[in-house]
Amino acid sequence: MTMKFSELKCKEVICVADGRRLGFVSDVEMEIPEGCIKALLVPGPCRFLGLFGRKDDYLIPWCSIRRIGPDIILVDVEPEGCCVPRFKPGFWG
Repeated sequence: MTMKFSELKCKEVICVADGRRLGFVSDVEMEIPEGCIKALLVPGPCRFLGLFGRKDDYLIPWCSIRRIGPDIILVDVEPEGCCVPRFKPGFWG
């Protein structure tokens, strides 16, 4: 199966365990020499109407993906277990 990254970014990620909508794919983590995808990066949910930034991002390992459909990606992962902290710039950037 071949797929462009632009097609992958248009798919919503849903957790199979509890049916939670995690969001849309924003980036991938790749192994450069092999060219294999290691993980998908999904931005965390917004805080208070999006005014106070976002919560931590989800880094979903490729082995946790159960099915890629025409419009969704089903993953079998605990959302709290795959959180990675967002970059929070300091006062001076």
